Amino acid sequence: MTSIKNGDFIELDYTGRLADDGTVFDTTMEDVAQKAGLDPKAQYRPVIICVSEGQLLQGIDEYLKGKQFGKHTITLPPEKAFGKKDTKLLKLIPKQKFKESKLEPRVGLEVNVDNHYGVIRSVSGGRITVDFNHPLAGNALVYDVDVKGTVTDPAKQVEALLDAAGVHHHGVSMKGAKHAIVQMHAMPPQPVAEMLNKMITKVTAVETVSYEAGEHKQ
Repeated sequence: MTSIKNGDFIELDYTGRLADDGTVFDTTMEDVAQKAGLDPKAQYRPVIICVSEGQLLQGIDEYLKGKQFGKHTITLPPEKAFGKKDTKLLKLIPKQKFKESKLEPRVGLEVNVDNHYGVIRSVSGGRITVDFNHPLAGNALVYDVDVKGTVTDPAKQVEALLDAAGVHHHGVSMKGAKHAIVQMHAMPPQPVAEMLNKMITKVTAVETVSYEAGEHKQ
């Protein structure tokens, strides 16, 4: 039987939950999301990832290598998930900083301070303690993963890489076997295009990439 190896593009469903109480915090499946009360506006569908490219948590990536397709339950300690709590990421922020943004600080409020996201842990006088650790830092996690198979279509591989990088696009087509054409609303700046090209050609059989700008065609 075929086993999963570095560089494979695989399609999978997953559900992540806290190891201590089973609370679901992330999933690709709509029925699970509904039961867990997750965002009803989000899109829930299988994802395509490239193994060993850091698109999954370290512990999941490591576990899947050498495994067979199908269902797996993976338990991750904090250091293999979102890391242990780092006291250095607890910062005292002057209350004036929040006044400038017209925010009234309160415990539990999620805030953006100088493009860093955190959660207010305490409010005392003129100083606010903000926790910039990942919200799931310090937690052991359990992931239920269903690996459906490999994805060999280069256009789908490129789309998956763009999606994982958070790049908005309208789809990918192929010209021959080695040239990918990415449809975008606007042409990317040259440095961005070069970065994307390097990312794509590193892990796929695509050798050249071009971009076409225009409105999305239904």
